[in-house]
Amino acid sequence: MARALYIHWPFCVAKCPYCDFNSHVREQVDFGRWREALLADMRHEADLAGGEPLESIFFGGGTPSLMPPDLVEALLAEAQRLWGFAPDIEITLEANPNSVEAARFDALAKTGVNRLSLGIQALDDEALRFLGRAHSLAEGLTALDIAQRAFDRVSFDLIYARPGQTAAEWQAELERALAFGTGHLSLYQLTIEPGTRFATDVRQAKFIPLEDDPAGEMYELTQELTRAAGISAYEISNHARPGQESRHNLTYWRYRDYCGIGPGAHGRRRGAATVRHKKPENWLEAVAQGGNGIREERTLGQAEQASEALLMGLRLAEGVDLAEVSRRFDFARDDLIDAGRLGLYQSLGLAWSDTDRIGITPKGFPLLDALLGELVPEALVSA
Repeated sequence: MARALYIHWPFCVAKCPYCDFNSHVREQVDFGRWREALLADMRHEADLAGGEPLESIFFGGGTPSLMPPDLVEALLAEAQRLWGFAPDIEITLEANPNSVEAARFDALAKTGVNRLSLGIQALDDEALRFLGRAHSLAEGLTALDIAQRAFDRVSFDLIYARPGQTAAEWQAELERALAFGTGHLSLYQLTIEPGTRFATDVRQAKFIPLEDDPAGEMYELTQELTRAAGISAYEISNHARPGQESRHNLTYWRYRDYCGIGPGAHGRRRGAATVRHKKPENWLEAVAQGGNGIREERTLGQAEQASEALLMGLRLAEGVDLAEVSRRFDFARDDLIDAGRLGLYQSLGLAWSDTDRIGITPKGFPLLDALLGELVPEALVSA
């Protein structure tokens, strides 16, 4: 049974330089039609994965903070009717830090949203321009101040290891970020993903990515400063005070079931992976025709689920309980992890084990992708 719900709102207010939401910018949105379609999509999932109270709801996607508050309220009311809410349910909404969205924070908080994830990304105007952000530093800080007064919990993100950035500059920026006192920070190294604007810019020599050694130094500095501030990493890029971890994201990393509704939303429930139609018009048509927006629903094999659970769980500081994975997916413990490789990386200080639980050390996290490829047997991943 799913205890988490993801609601994807596809519309942006302006072209997004990071994703493919550009075609989803709309001048006019028929909110009544969208309300009925999202409610129908939600009911379909509840029929298949209801039965236990929801522990988290996450509004993500394009610009969910521009959803009308009455639409957010209607979706939350229906989710509560269908599933019921756990007493301490976490309800998160993503927002951009600009004045238009910040003006809605108080109204959104009154709907029941109790956690805001704010896409600040940098505390420097030049860096914000490089990252393609539409907001200024002043707007970002104003939005953060409004958010901290409106919501019980606030998280924001920063991107470091930017071209030309020095360790001293990052230290000053991170210390300033920590001084705001939020209970959660997402701190990502800038990565150049194929097919993105950044990849094109690098190919055209518009900028040179930071080399591995300085980026690694900044990673170590990040761990030192956040640990000293009492906001240690609980996942490779996510830091929280005790009890302030993102419960919704922990659902993903602990490989628990969750329902996803709205265009492009993914879900995992009862051993199946669901994918909604990505294009809004196609999703709306699918809901109108069949009562849900599913484009593909695929049953996952036990080996695929076991490998996904390991690959996700090893991102966490708490690691993975091999005995639990063995029970859930009916795999022998020895078939889940390459014991020889695990022993080698333990001796190098890159991995750890404690009875049935294994994990990656802080020293090993910068090498996470390589370590996952070594620790999780290829036969399991490709099964």
